[in-house]
Amino acid sequence: MSEDISYYLDTVFADFEPELKQYLIRECSLKKIPAGEVIMRAGQYIKHTLLIGSGRVKLYRQGDDGQEAFVYDLQPGNACALSMICNTKQEASEIMAKALEDTVAILIPIQLMDELMQKYKTWYYFVIANYRARFEELLVVFDNVVFNGMDERLEFYLKNRFSTTKTNQILITHQEIANDLNSSREVISRLLKKMEQDKKIRLQRNSIEWITRM
Repeated sequence: MSEDISYYLDTVFADFEPELKQYLIRECSLKKIPAGEVIMRAGQYIKHTLLIGSGRVKLYRQGDDGQEAFVYDLQPGNACALSMICNTKQEASEIMAKALEDTVAILIPIQLMDELMQKYKTWYYFVIANYRARFEELLVVFDNVVFNGMDERLEFYLKNRFSTTKTNQILITHQEIANDLNSSREVISRLLKKMEQDKKIRLQRNSIEWITRM
């Protein structure tokens, strides 16, 4: 298993210093998470911080009525900044996380966090960069909610999904988009149809193709 961790550290987290990589190989474990599995639930005390080696994980908030609101995605090379905060402060999570694809993650026990921050410079900079990236993403989400209409939010959401998956076609249902944007399926379907009429996308069964330039 240590060889598997070494592979992801060398290919996805190549900027980590050699001493840090060796430390993580000794102290951490690798977890394979099937698509659809819930990794983290609201109210759960987190025992590990995740480094995403492959796949994709969605973080979202869930209201009392069961509605979901998208927060951000984790891609290969990312870590869950919110779990780092919970781990450091020994607090329960306020978000949920689900694997959207088959995912491989390096699990870092929470008791190692302080030592990693103090001992390894590349880990310190990695954590700071993750906090900054997540904060900037949350600002974009905030701006879209406060200042933009649902049509603009939908177009931004789709552009972001196509960009992060590096493909011009994504497998997703209208209901999934509605959940992420805290809207109704009927509204999303109507706006998607308008985008198709404007020749920005092509709608297919449970998938969307982007046909204009980003």
